[in-house]
Amino acid sequence: MYVVFFLHPTTLTLKRADGTDPRAARGATMRPLDEKETAAVFEKLFKFTGPNLKVMVERPAVEGPAGDDPGRYCLRLHKNRVYYASESLVRRATSVARGRLVSLGTCLGKFTKGGSFRLTVQSLDLLAAHARRKVWLKPTAEMSFLYGNPVLKSGLARITEGVSPGDGVVVFSMSDLPLGFGVAARSTQDCRKAHADAIVVNRQADAGEYLRNEDDL
Repeated sequence: MYVVFFLHPTTLTLKRADGTDPRAARGATMRPLDEKETAAVFEKLFKFTGPNLKVMVERPAVEGPAGDDPGRYCLRLHKNRVYYASESLVRRATSVARGRLVSLGTCLGKFTKGGSFRLTVQSLDLLAAHARRKVWLKPTAEMSFLYGNPVLKSGLARITEGVSPGDGVVVFSMSDLPLGFGVAARSTQDCRKAHADAIVVNRQADAGEYLRNEDDL
């Protein structure tokens, strides 16, 4: 059984009825990222956003309690997960008792036990809003991608110009709904010449994870 406490419209604290955190305990103190951690996060984000990362980081925040200046967006580390939240929301979260805060703002990703950072599906909307490279899927290919499969040439409807192998790309439906993101396996030109079953995007995350991996998100 779970008990849900709403601290703010953009903040959700989740506890079991016995008061324990359903996620494994990995340290309960929220803190700013250090220089090395910040560089690792920005490197991953830049792969998908390019120079749009500056806009994402410096834009004025729009979330926060009514009557409180939300300030700007900032990054915070909590239980190995990196969150993108307004300064106002972060200030409010500091009043939550240690160990009871589960998340705040938007989760961008998490650090592995080995210290590397990986983006998770919760960052999809932010990546989509600031994406530099995009691909669009045919309707017949959407379900396959949402089940965790790579994008094949046969399912590719459109791709932005200038994509190179290794570029981060955000995957959309033909109605511009963000479906996930991954890494380009071929350039724009090569995609046009590839055979139907060639992989054009290696999937990293997709919206289907909200059902497949619900307990881990």
